[in-house]
Amino acid sequence: MKLINIGYGNMISSDRVVAVVSPESAPIKRLVQEARDDGRAVDATYGRKTRAVILMDSGHVVLSSLITETLGARINETGGNFENE
Repeated sequence: MKLINIGYGNMISSDRVVAVVSPESAPIKRLVQEARDDGRAVDATYGRKTRAVILMDSGHVVLSSLITETLGARINETGGNFENE
C-alpha cells in the first residue's frame, strides 16, 4: 500500500483512488453534496477552498485543497493506477 499526501499531513492509499476531478462542474458538486448527506465525504481541506475531489473505490469522496495536477503528479510518483499522457 502506497500513501500519497493530499495536503496538511493527510494521506490516502494510491491503490484505492478511482479518479481525481475538479470540483467546479455541477455533476461533481451534486456528487459531493450527496456524499456529505450520506456520510461518505471526507473533508481534508482544513477550511480552505476545495480544489480537487478524489473518488475512492469504496464510494468515499475526499475533498482536498491541492489542485488536481499536483495530486495526479503525486499519484504518478508513487506508481498509482494512473498513466502519463
